[in-house]
Amino acid sequence: MNLKRKVIDSAESDKRKFSGAPGGLNTPSPPPARLKLRLTAAAEMAVRGGHPWVFDQSIRRQNREGTTGELAVLYDRGDEFLAIGLYDAVSPLRVRILQTGTPQTINADWWRSRLRAGLDRRAGCFGSETTGWRCLNGESDGFPGLVLDRYGDTLALKCYTLAWMPWLDVILRLVREETRAERLVLRLSRNIQEQAAKDPGWRDGQELWGEPITGPVRFLEHGLHFEADVVRGQKTGFFLDQRENRSRVESLSAGRDVLNAFSFSGGFSLHAARGGARSVVSLDISDHALRSAERNFELNQNLPGVAACLHETIRADAFEWLNTGGPRYDLIVLDPPSLARRKADRTRAIASYGKLIESAARRLRPRGRLVAASCSAHVTAEEFLELARASVRRAHPAIHELAVTGHPPDHPATFPEANYLKCIFLELRSPKGVSQ
Repeated sequence: MNLKRKVIDSAESDKRKFSGAPGGLNTPSPPPARLKLRLTAAAEMAVRGGHPWVFDQSIRRQNREGTTGELAVLYDRGDEFLAIGLYDAVSPLRVRILQTGTPQTINADWWRSRLRAGLDRRAGCFGSETTGWRCLNGESDGFPGLVLDRYGDTLALKCYTLAWMPWLDVILRLVREETRAERLVLRLSRNIQEQAAKDPGWRDGQELWGEPITGPVRFLEHGLHFEADVVRGQKTGFFLDQRENRSRVESLSAGRDVLNAFSFSGGFSLHAARGGARSVVSLDISDHALRSAERNFELNQNLPGVAACLHETIRADAFEWLNTGGPRYDLIVLDPPSLARRKADRTRAIASYGKLIESAARRLRPRGRLVAASCSAHVTAEEFLELARASVRRAHPAIHELAVTGHPPDHPATFPEANYLKCIFLELRSPKGVSQ
């Protein structure tokens, strides 16, 4: 096994309860005092209610300076055990909760049990025609700040916090044993890449086991062939969370001219083509994304619907392009990147969503259909859905709501901030007394 560093022996990791050193790493004798934290009343209540995050301003006292990656034990006002979590000394999100209730020993067996639980939740969710899905979804699967995606025989493990760095050897060994995947690629969030490369020496796109990756890896989604750039692509290489919405678009596309704005690598485009669309336009500002969309169409030319569909790619800013006037479509898909990455972006994001959706609605033909999605966690589902309805009505007063969707089963969301994905399917209708 060609891992970055020697894997920690599970027997050694069982020796100490609440070890200050991840996984039971050997430490100088005597070990440092266990890191103990006490929180504000509001934060204590939030943790009791199941929220998995503790921010720096919510810590009112701690017994010593903590180091990134060690276990922090949280106590309540009565000095009773409250929770244990991963400590991050360099992030405002200071503790990511691992466990509450009765204290447990955090060791390799504990991690294995949690990993198996996440994998078992997906068991039976996908048949042989889908080989790409999320195996672990961060906090909602008990691995805060960590996601694991599968693309066929390749896994992509993405870390969003440096607190995972000291634990990676243990996690990687368990993932390899429990999944039997042929290879794994490590992905690191942009904000931690520099420090992770210095200490302990992990890098984004690092291949940790298996045959070297020479290009995008291939996987299946509903029987369609796709490629994913797991080494350098966005997220872990593909947007697996839109799988079910892509299938729904396929069912709405027969005989229609379709525009897929913010098309990325053409997931919605390809499903629409197989669903019988006359033509599909993939619109994106990235040449790299459009080339990937073209390759995905090439991979599926054996399918009659895909072979018969006229597929065109346009490189442009979707916001500007939709406002310039031009052809109309029977179905438009809007799946932009997050427009509110921070809470401070909310107001601007809401205004941008409104303009985008109204512009798209004006490019629809009579009885046209609009699919609008948002992945901005700082814009709630209620806000986005009402905004979408109102924005379409400014262009067309009569609409019919076909569906509203959220997270797919492999992307569970167990706390408010995890609920980022929402999507609405609308159809234009004739005003009363007017035929179309």
